[in-house]
Amino acid sequence: MKRIALAVVVVMSVQLVAQTSSPSTASNPKVRAITAFVRLDQGKYQEQIAEALMVLGKAKSEFETAGYLVETVRVTTQPLGELVAGMPEEQALAFLARLDQLSAKKEFLPDVGPAMMHDSDDPATMHLLERALSTLPNIEASTIIADETGIHWKAIHRTSELVKYVSEHSPKSQGTFNFTATAMLKPLSPFFPGSYHTGPGRQFAIGFEGANVVAEVFTRDKGNAEAATADLTGALTKHATVADKIGSKVAAETGWSYAGVDPTPAPLGDVSIAAAIEDFTGAKFGSSGTLTAARIITAAVKAVPVKQIGYSGLMVPVMEDRLLAQRWAESTYNIDSLLAYSAVCGTGLDTIPLPGDVSLDQMERIYGDVASLATKWNKPLSARLQPIPNKKAGDRTEFQDPYLFNTIVHPLP
Repeated sequence: MKRIALAVVVVMSVQLVAQTSSPSTASNPKVRAITAFVRLDQGKYQEQIAEALMVLGKAKSEFETAGYLVETVRVTTQPLGELVAGMPEEQALAFLARLDQLSAKKEFLPDVGPAMMHDSDDPATMHLLERALSTLPNIEASTIIADETGIHWKAIHRTSELVKYVSEHSPKSQGTFNFTATAMLKPLSPFFPGSYHTGPGRQFAIGFEGANVVAEVFTRDKGNAEAATADLTGALTKHATVADKIGSKVAAETGWSYAGVDPTPAPLGDVSIAAAIEDFTGAKFGSSGTLTAARIITAAVKAVPVKQIGYSGLMVPVMEDRLLAQRWAESTYNIDSLLAYSAVCGTGLDTIPLPGDVSLDQMERIYGDVASLATKWNKPLSARLQPIPNKKAGDRTEFQDPYLFNTIVHPLP
């Protein structure tokens, strides 16, 4: 009976918002990403990217007209092994360097997809990616450590080797920020670094930076789970519906396909998911009630009645959210906490600082836990681990990146 009553409340809330609300610039979430999916031809990739940027530009303009700030436009290519097929390693690295430079010139973020999707994939592609992530500042990429066929244990091992290498060879160890391992994540996610596609391309998707929307609802509905679920569903629906309309309009005008929207309320900096959850619980992030808040957010996201893709859950990026980084330093939560929250939402382990002496075996076990949880519950999770050479438990990180907030390295679990 409670479930039926809650469903009625959610529907009524969504209808009320649709009828009485229009987006106001002051409360609108930012659009974190408008992402184009392309299958690049080595001989004409610049023209293909120019076309993609035209489509992304149209979508960006539509959002700005509707009162939304667009933070980034992004381009995801076919998986790395296919992108550089037939190229010797040095030639492939030079091609990636040109793509990296083009992205800086044209102001888009580039993702070359997974370097390893199956245990049977050529490991040479992972060696190429090690070098790319260690030397190129903009290229992002991933591996897939679990999918519907099960857990990819060889990919987990090779992923651990790559992360260890990049942490030791990239400037300030920051190359690991541009890489993640994903488990059970479907294609066409707009969020990086896990974004990928395997089709013909000419598609695009949208993702919001909506932690402020959660904060507004949770401040109003503090401690009331049913009201918060209904109200958050309505608030997220308002903005997702705008994205859906813009996506359909741009698709009709360009001939590209609109893949959908990821309503995950991503945080960044002071647009904090930790602050939103603390508004609801009245306690520090990681205290009792945090898991309940995570479940509420995910339930609301899943209930948004638009074409959804990607994670469609909750993101808890430790070092991208200023308050999350602070609470991590205070040890109010840890890796085990995040895995527990992942049981009710799409969290995983995101931007986790690790001691520099972390072993391959230890990282493999962490990746294995994420993959096991994702396959058990058939939900998309990711793991972006960031070992820091010469740092040990209790030391403070020293990243120099405007999107990373330094914190304390925890002992390994």
